[in-house]
Amino acid sequence: MNGMVKNIAYIGDSESVKGFGAVGIKAVVCDRSEDAAAVLKDITEKDRYAVIYMTEELYAAAEKEVIKLAEEPVPAIIPLPGAKGSTGLGLGRLSSFVEKAVGSDILFK
Repeated sequence: MNGMVKNIAYIGDSESVKGFGAVGIKAVVCDRSEDAAAVLKDITEKDRYAVIYMTEELYAAAEKEVIKLAEEPVPAIIPLPGAKGSTGLGLGRLSSFVEKAVGSDILFK
C-alpha cells in the first residue's frame, strides 16, 4: 500500500452529504445510484481512506465494487441511512458482523 491511510469519506446524494465537510469528513456527491460503483472506485484509486461511509442505497448499487474492496484491510466501507431514511441494510450488516464476532446475534434477537 502506497502512502499512509488517512481520512474519512462519505458518498451520498447531495442532500445526504450536507454538513459532513464541516466535521472533517470528505463529502463526495453521487446523485445517481448507477454511478455509485464508479465513484467508489475513483475515490479509492485517487486517495487512501481508512473509512468510507455510503448511503445504503449507493452501497447496494455498488455491491460488486464493495466486495472487491472488502478483500483489502482498508478502507472499511460502511452503509448508513441517507436523507431518504433507512432501508435496513446498515443494521443488517451490523448484525452479521456482531454474529460473526461473538457467535450469536446479541443485538437484534
